[in-house]
Amino acid sequence: MRFRALVPAMALLLAAGCGGGGGGKSTGSGGQQLDKVTLTLNWYPYGEHAPFYYGKSKGIYEKHGIDLAIQAGQGSQKTIQATAAGQTDFGWADTPALLAGVGQGMKVKSVGVFLQTTPSAVQFFSDKNIKAPADLKGRTVASTAGDALSKTFPAFLKVNGLQASDVKLQNLDAAGKMAATIAGQTDALLGFATDQGPTIQEKAGKPVSYLKFADYGLNFYANGLLTAQKNLADKKELVTRMVAATSEAWAAAQGDPQAAVDAMKGASEQLPSPSVVKQQFDATVKLLHTEATQGKAPGVDDEGDWRRTIQVFADAGVIDKAQEPSAYWDVSFAPKG
Repeated sequence: MRFRALVPAMALLLAAGCGGGGGGKSTGSGGQQLDKVTLTLNWYPYGEHAPFYYGKSKGIYEKHGIDLAIQAGQGSQKTIQATAAGQTDFGWADTPALLAGVGQGMKVKSVGVFLQTTPSAVQFFSDKNIKAPADLKGRTVASTAGDALSKTFPAFLKVNGLQASDVKLQNLDAAGKMAATIAGQTDALLGFATDQGPTIQEKAGKPVSYLKFADYGLNFYANGLLTAQKNLADKKELVTRMVAATSEAWAAAQGDPQAAVDAMKGASEQLPSPSVVKQQFDATVKLLHTEATQGKAPGVDDEGDWRRTIQVFADAGVIDKAQEPSAYWDVSFAPKG
């Protein structure tokens, strides 16, 4: 049993170690030449990723001359490292991890943040009687040491009149956080409201509630598309097509959510149930814009939103120095429409 549990992780490590950027050509359904492109996700596939699978199944990427291969990730940090090293053409990762990676000298840049309202949240079973941040005082919350969520949680507490010492953090890995919360060993967990919440609700058969950071005074950019800086110069035309196709895929998936979810069938052995995937995707599409980008195409960012995000993570100590948005983001690839 222990060996079986290790197999998926070992396979993913081997894929990450041996994999590379797509490169090469293939032939599309209409006989046209396509560029082979790899996209590495932030994690195993879940509902948030439905637009990529939908775009591939509906021929949106092919229309833009791209033969897309979607790969599971092992966290945003590793996805960014793989992208910087040229092991994948594009990455889908959390903006705080991108900021930290650039601060550490990694040659990567965002070409568009799609989740512009953070899904970061304190998640708990509704019967815990937690109605507001003040109710977290004296509670135990499961977190993962060193990740962006645990580093920004003190800022969330501060803007809501609490101190970091008011809440006890129990450091666990991603699976351990959910298990501890389901077992009642912790009162809540820190995670994405678009990820863990629907899963633990189904597993436990109990309703889950949230204190979403964005609802309580702390919003920042979340997941988006990134690539190595080398590609911005050497493969400018391909990057432009990839961003345009991804924006179109997200817009199309938003208009046909059930079909988008259905397109994920068989994406991974770790894929949640169809009902959970649907809940995850429905929650995700509510995060695509801020006030500054309402009515614009998915993936069109605002410089002011970038500056606020950068400052949040400079204040939280995730990055040592707040640089200009252009250090992290190339606006010239913004999708049209």
